Amino acid sequence: MLNISTPNFEYVLPVIRGIQSGREYYVSMCPVRLLPKLFPLDDEEILPEMRGKRTLNRQRVPVIAKYILDNPKSYIFSAITASIDADITFEPIGPDKEGRKIGRLRVPMDGRFIINDGQHRRAALEMALKDNPELGYETIALILFLDIGLERSQQIFSDLNRYSVHPDSSLNILYDYRDKYANLVRAVVKQVEVFRNLTDCDRNILPTRSGKLFTLNSIYNATLALLVNHRDGELESAIEIAVRFWNTVSSYIPDWEQVLRKKVDAGEMRRDYIHSHPTTLAALGATGATLLSLYPENWSENLEGLAQIDWSKSNLDWERGILSKGGISGSRTSVSLMTAYLKKRLNLPLTADE
Repeated sequence: MLNISTPNFEYVLPVIRGIQSGREYYVSMCPVRLLPKLFPLDDEEILPEMRGKRTLNRQRVPVIAKYILDNPKSYIFSAITASIDADITFEPIGPDKEGRKIGRLRVPMDGRFIINDGQHRRAALEMALKDNPELGYETIALILFLDIGLERSQQIFSDLNRYSVHPDSSLNILYDYRDKYANLVRAVVKQVEVFRNLTDCDRNILPTRSGKLFTLNSIYNATLALLVNHRDGELESAIEIAVRFWNTVSSYIPDWEQVLRKKVDAGEMRRDYIHSHPTTLAALGATGATLLSLYPENWSENLEGLAQIDWSKSNLDWERGILSKGGISGSRTSVSLMTAYLKKRLNLPLTADE
């Protein structure tokens, strides 16, 4: 636990010492209540070239704080990485090899701690602390480097963010058990055979040689569009509606079944047809929402028209804003145009915009 030793005007941190790129660094645990004291917020008016990190995006902070407060028993954060601009002293607990790695780090109170990575976590924890003071007794890991001036601090920030890659939303949907809609869509995928076997749950964009037709992200968006008027009802009821809808749709698009039975290559199907594209799925979902609203009891009978649609890219109907330079556009306008096209083919009324 971090201690503040006022007689000597210094911080005393229990740490583990390590070596990285020939330099010492230290790992410690910091009580949440001490974060504001160790890491005061910087002056946001400092010019970018005079800062060691990006400015704080204050719109992100309440969102992260809400995540903490909504999940007090399961929230999780990675370590805060910071630099210490001070003349520090490391006191190992023993003379042996292992003892020299563990000890106390003494940092003068006039020393400066500069966050290189984690400023939004630090600000969100401070905000959440106001609503839940018990958080103050929990800890967050600190990785501390010795600062050698502004240039080194800026380089640390650049290196930490150089290779960071956000996971595709498909993978987030697959792993997110807090989002009820993610839970809903995963349940739907499991119960719709073509989805269960032909959906890539890792990526938002399918590689050319992929044996899949769909991405989890596109099914998620299409299913939420379908259930726009049923999202807040019983989860099982919403799942049942979506499973029945997508099974019915797949029965009228036999090409999906051809790929499922390995009679046609998935890559060739995606290359020559548009029925598995995210834009088409979103439009099918939006069209389904209209059907559910107009014909709550017998909506499935009105999907027969899907079987008469020419889904090939050579169909000139797609030239009116849906296909762009040989590929199907993913814009909202294209989704609206495709929705209007499907509704017209299924003899459904169009909105004024459509």
